Amino acid sequence: MTLLRPLHLFFLALAYSLGAAIADYLGLAFSLSAFALGLAGICLAHASMNLLAEVFRPANEPLVPGQPHAERVYLRDRLLVVSIGLLAAAAALAYRLYHIQRLPLPAFAALALSLLILFAYSVPPLGLARRGFGELLLAAHIGYVAPLLGFVLQAGDFHRLVPILALPVTALALAYFLVLDFPSFAEDLKYERLTLLTRLGWQRAIPLHHGLVLAAFLLLAAAPLFGISLRLIWPAFLTLPFAIFQIYLLRSLALGARPLWKPLAVAAAALLALTIYLLAFSLYLR
Repeated sequence: MTLLRPLHLFFLALAYSLGAAIADYLGLAFSLSAFALGLAGICLAHASMNLLAEVFRPANEPLVPGQPHAERVYLRDRLLVVSIGLLAAAAALAYRLYHIQRLPLPAFAALALSLLILFAYSVPPLGLARRGFGELLLAAHIGYVAPLLGFVLQAGDFHRLVPILALPVTALALAYFLVLDFPSFAEDLKYERLTLLTRLGWQRAIPLHHGLVLAAFLLLAAAPLFGISLRLIWPAFLTLPFAIFQIYLLRSLALGARPLWKPLAVAAAALLALTIYLLAFSLYLR
């Protein structure tokens, strides 16, 4: 169950619902069948992406510490079968959307982008999850592709409101995944594992994290420049205490303070989840 990363799927479902909330705010008719099929499909695809990354994990990195080679091979074979089954189920849901005429070209393009990210993240020869770029793809899939798909399955077309709200969410998602790299930083360096943090180094990663969090709120604050009322998005700024606390903890770490990994991870997760939820809730209320 851990390999499926349930918390990531929770973020994905929230972000997908944000896309549907944008469609509702624009006064478009809500299709429960399209919403449910799309949500199930993108969750299955994301779960498959997580499992495939473990299937193609380097041979010198067992899935479980101290795991015998024969058991490792057996588990990876089983994970490969499950991953293929999840992808097949996602494809069946996409066909069902097409069958009920809820898969217009923009929705097909969003599904294709999701599939591209899936294979680029987990499957060789790219396998970007092991090259220090996996966090970027995870953030893009959760923060941008999920709300895009949630919207186009309801609207049948693109709208400028989607990137205006999805880009700040993507920035917070990337900050979250960067935070998750810190507890294993020393071990990743020891075993020469490439993550976004080891690729950047903590000296550059910490300012990048702060910049991502600040950029997310600046993008939201700039929404009125694109014709979006600040009354629509102000609830997202209620999460600023989590952002400040998160930046404070990382700044303290850079100054040599004792690391508080659990509060840092909780603050980053709460910031991402609550920002998405408050944006979606505000849109539904309007």
